Amino acid sequence: MVKNILNEENFEKLQAAINENRNKKGALMPVLHEAQKIFGCIPLEVQKRISEELSVPLSEIYGVVTFYSQFTLESRGEFVIGVCLGTACYVKGAQPIIDKISELTGTKVGKTSADGKFTLEATRCIGACGLAPVLTVNEDVYGRLVVADIPEIVKKY
Repeated sequence: MVKNILNEENFEKLQAAINENRNKKGALMPVLHEAQKIFGCIPLEVQKRISEELSVPLSEIYGVVTFYSQFTLESRGEFVIGVCLGTACYVKGAQPIIDKISELTGTKVGKTSADGKFTLEATRCIGACGLAPVLTVNEDVYGRLVVADIPEIVKKY
């Protein structure tokens, strides 16, 4: 089960980050980075608080959060599996790899499994084209994959 991230303690930490950055030029980005660290994502409730406290329109905050890939609107799992869909990886079979991971983890691209353990993401080129197709699990990188490799990789986590 996923724990409640929208608790008073986390909002207190967010308020401290807002207070620390409030009068600095470009305060929004450091506050969003801190919010991502605190909550693990930046849901609408958090965006509203930042909007009110920094007097930045909610639409602007939402635009920033959805533009930059380091920010997410939903909690991520303990293990974030990113499958590269850059040209080399796609041509060498990334889609069947995504399909197998989805089957084994019970989640879809852009979503987190019901147990909160896995988040599956389709990524753009990660710069390891010579190892295509490639996937990452948090900081671990796996390359030259075939679908038969996937059950063992998922089992490790």
